[in-house]
Amino acid sequence: MIRIFDFLASFFGLLFLWPIFLIVVIIGLFDTGSPVFIQTRMGKNKQPFKLIKFRTMSVETKSVASHLANNASITKLGAFLRRTKIDELPQLINVLKGDMSLVGPRPNLFNQEELIAERDKLGIYDVLPGITGLAQVQNIDMSTPELLAKTDREMIETLNINVYFKYIIMTVTGSGSGDAVK
Repeated sequence: MIRIFDFLASFFGLLFLWPIFLIVVIIGLFDTGSPVFIQTRMGKNKQPFKLIKFRTMSVETKSVASHLANNASITKLGAFLRRTKIDELPQLINVLKGDMSLVGPRPNLFNQEELIAERDKLGIYDVLPGITGLAQVQNIDMSTPELLAKTDREMIETLNINVYFKYIIMTVTGSGSGDAVK
């Protein structure tokens, strides 16, 4: 049932939000010259997939977890996109394709060894990663791998359709500050 909702929500989200996508792409061309950011992330069963986001950092920024990135690399447009969470909208494409769910553990990079080890212990990779979830609405990021993995496990164990919608509503209404950057 959740996959059906994921599919429908992402399909209609993309259908109705395309004007925002177009505006961000045009402004992003002037901001960084490359408004879309695609990065290989770890998905369900540790399978790689290409995560799609709007670029919020300069093109030269090293590919590391957000909490390891330098705050100076965030562009002015990027700061706005992060604050409003608009940078996450292209992930609706990932949800439509079945790489992600709207709700699930945030997908990590393959070089985040400590987080991968913690998530492996708790079976986090048995589910699709998500755009939002319990850790995001509680402002828990990837800088605390053990806490993040435990929070992800708690979310997985308690996830039902009501909680699923709760996390989506909390995210849309402003809970969670997005990816932390030093």
